[in-house]
Amino acid sequence: MAQPLVVKKDDDLDEEEFYSPFLGIEKGAVLQEARVFHDPQLDARRCCQVITKLLYLLNQGDTFTKVEATEVFFATTKLFQSKDAGLRRMVYLMIKELSPSADEVIIVTSSLMKDMNSKTDMYRANAIRVLCRIIDSTLLTQIERYLKQAIVDKNPVVASAALVSGIYLLQTSPEVVKRWSNEVQEAVQSRAALVQFHALALLHQIRQNDRLAVSKLVTSLTRGSVRSPLAQCLLIRYTSQVIRDSGVNQGGDRPFFDFLESCLRNKAEMVILEAARAITELNGVTSRELTPAITVLQLFLSSSKPVLRFAAVRTLHKVASTHPLAVTNCNIDMESLISDQNRSIATLAITTLLKTGNESSVDRLMKQMTNFMSDIADEFKIVVVEAIRSLCLKFPLKYRSLMNFLSNILREEGGFEYKKAIVDSIIILIRDIPDAKESGLFHLCEFIEDCEFTYLSTQILHFLGNEGPKTSDPSKYIRHIYNRVILENATVRASAVSTLAKFGALVDSLKPRIFVLLRRCLFDGDDEVRDRATLYLELLGGEATVGETEKDVNEFLFGSLDVPLVNLETSLRNYEPSDAPFDISSVPKETKSQPLAEKKSTGKKPTGPASAVSGPVSTVDASYEKLLSSIPEFADFGKLFKSSAPVELTEAETEYSVNVVKHIYDEHVVLQYNCTNTIPEQLLEQVVVFVDASEADEFLEVASKPLESLPYDSPGQTFVAFEKPEGVIATGKFSNILKFIVKEVDPSTGEAEDDGVEDEYQLEDLEIVSADYMLKVGVSNFRNAWESMDPESERVDEYGLGVREGLAEAVSAVISILGMQPCEGTDAVPSNSRSHTCLLSGVFIGNVKVLVRLSFGITSSKEVAMKLAVRSDDPEISDKIHEIVANG
Repeated sequence: MAQPLVVKKDDDLDEEEFYSPFLGIEKGAVLQEARVFHDPQLDARRCCQVITKLLYLLNQGDTFTKVEATEVFFATTKLFQSKDAGLRRMVYLMIKELSPSADEVIIVTSSLMKDMNSKTDMYRANAIRVLCRIIDSTLLTQIERYLKQAIVDKNPVVASAALVSGIYLLQTSPEVVKRWSNEVQEAVQSRAALVQFHALALLHQIRQNDRLAVSKLVTSLTRGSVRSPLAQCLLIRYTSQVIRDSGVNQGGDRPFFDFLESCLRNKAEMVILEAARAITELNGVTSRELTPAITVLQLFLSSSKPVLRFAAVRTLHKVASTHPLAVTNCNIDMESLISDQNRSIATLAITTLLKTGNESSVDRLMKQMTNFMSDIADEFKIVVVEAIRSLCLKFPLKYRSLMNFLSNILREEGGFEYKKAIVDSIIILIRDIPDAKESGLFHLCEFIEDCEFTYLSTQILHFLGNEGPKTSDPSKYIRHIYNRVILENATVRASAVSTLAKFGALVDSLKPRIFVLLRRCLFDGDDEVRDRATLYLELLGGEATVGETEKDVNEFLFGSLDVPLVNLETSLRNYEPSDAPFDISSVPKETKSQPLAEKKSTGKKPTGPASAVSGPVSTVDASYEKLLSSIPEFADFGKLFKSSAPVELTEAETEYSVNVVKHIYDEHVVLQYNCTNTIPEQLLEQVVVFVDASEADEFLEVASKPLESLPYDSPGQTFVAFEKPEGVIATGKFSNILKFIVKEVDPSTGEAEDDGVEDEYQLEDLEIVSADYMLKVGVSNFRNAWESMDPESERVDEYGLGVREGLAEAVSAVISILGMQPCEGTDAVPSNSRSHTCLLSGVFIGNVKVLVRLSFGITSSKEVAMKLAVRSDDPEISDKIHEIVANG
């Protein structure tokens, strides 16, 4: 086997350094050594050493050529003649790692099958594992009988090997493994702990796609037949999943919940912890239901085992985020953990206390925390910072001591993520606690003097430019900003120039001094810095076109870009230089979301000019605009406001494939029906969609453009246009019938018959909803955009949304009704959250900017209430948004 690690003493550092015995080995040399496998008298120890080196090379990413792999494989198979048990185990590992091809597998199959039926249990177990990794489905059927016998074997090592192999084979040959259900069911009753654990895991995987079968499995096993602690932990997880899927977690008969509660009294500590964690993570769990789990975790806090203390305090830390009052009984026990030798435990204890403590305990906790911050890793420091931020927002009067603590740790050593967490926390405190603004900005200014992270420097400078001019003495920040122009890299210098310009725009008394500093920047060595300085000098001097008024200057400096950067970049790349300047108004304003995985319907081909756009998000596509403007009937409709994503009107694999795109204008709606003929023997002519608008009273059909011919597999479009009242959110349902003339096509010649037959095909109904009149347009800084809107346009009201499964469902429903863009990731709702704020932005038809602030709350009975605040460029639109929600 491999030689022991070589230890070398470093005389300077007086530390021990360990070197790998594989250091410097080369593949060629090891392959030469592998010739020992052919020796008539095998040296088992030497062969084991060579196999170890080969396995090391494989696991380090070295690849063998086809010839090399074949030679090593055949040489390894010769080692089956050795009776040495240790060498045989290494041979199994080597064959598994080499993954021989199908024609090579046959060579070793007979030897492995012989071992599988050996009297030596160690050979049997390992042979099963290797065989199942290297054989294909055809060979699997030959050994299936042996595997089924092995599952119920009396030797637990053999049974576990067969079960684990089944878990692996379930991915490649699921139909074969599913036939083993009876044997696996029998193995679940085994007295061997590991066998029961593996059997339960395999049985669940076999049934995981059948919710009813999983529920029956959990029901039968929760009656006490599972004794293995590992299997019980698995069963607790499956039970939790069944409870979540069925929604049975409170009120009435709850056998599943009672099982979780009974596991809190188990003898095995791992089972108790798993049950406690499962109860605390249930959706809608009440304080009464939490009590037994919290009591058990409290006992573990005083355990002599560090792992139990850590597991308990980590679980309580999570519970404190959603149910702080339920954890307060553990405060005394957690205070004793602040001095725990394990700093991870101490950190979690003190951050949990920060979440559950009262205002009077803040100062005492802060002193204790200062003592060990330097001893813990950045990962746990970030947890502390987040806890302090939450505490400061909970007790605003304590902002001085908490802000000082954050500023002190900001000056200490730490990585980027840690420093970013502190900076983000200080910025949030400044925004939410007005009294903290002056001290917070001062701490940030001190930090950027020695900041080594470009991203954080630019973030702070941007924030300083927005908030600094609004303070009582803006001039004290200029020195810190200009220092960045002198001392930093080009990216930070450019950001500092923009920040100086913001001070000059908002503080008239500073403008002359700002001019002097900006003129110095004209001689900077970087193009971006010089260009920004030139632009801002002309802008603040009132000489630039964009800066004709003070409002224009402020809008340019502080206003958010109302087009997504991705769309702007795409438009600039597609712009062809010409006499006509680039028009930013031509850039699509709606955000295009990219789905994680695009699902394509079989037998359907994309139809229409923008059929590649998938998902619920729509946009104004240049190809749509060009297409519609080329049709005389639609040419005078004006500028296209929005085009929806294609809506399917037919099922997959039908004779005709039809989807529709809704084009929204100020006074018109054009429905573009994209049609595909999927029958080779037919030619369709005079294709038109008859639209019944009897359930859409506010729409009047004004034009229809049929499709002259629709050959096989050649997409085409037919259009129907409606007039609607201007300024009215017209909605309604349209029923659609595809009408056409069918002509038979001769397969041999490809020519159609002269005579045809009129036919029609019923399509799905189509709805035009309120969300169709809203463009999804994000804003880079919601707070600034909200404050820049006229407060007089704000409309606020409260709504009851009824009983919902959770806040996530309610948030999703309201976003869907309004059709707006979620900002700053606020569409994601934390699990078990009792309240949530969601920020939305968009552009309403007529190019009216709209911002929405939604505040949700949910009661213990799952009743959801919502407060809706709307600001827009037009107060009437704010009222309309409330009407949409009220009618939704």
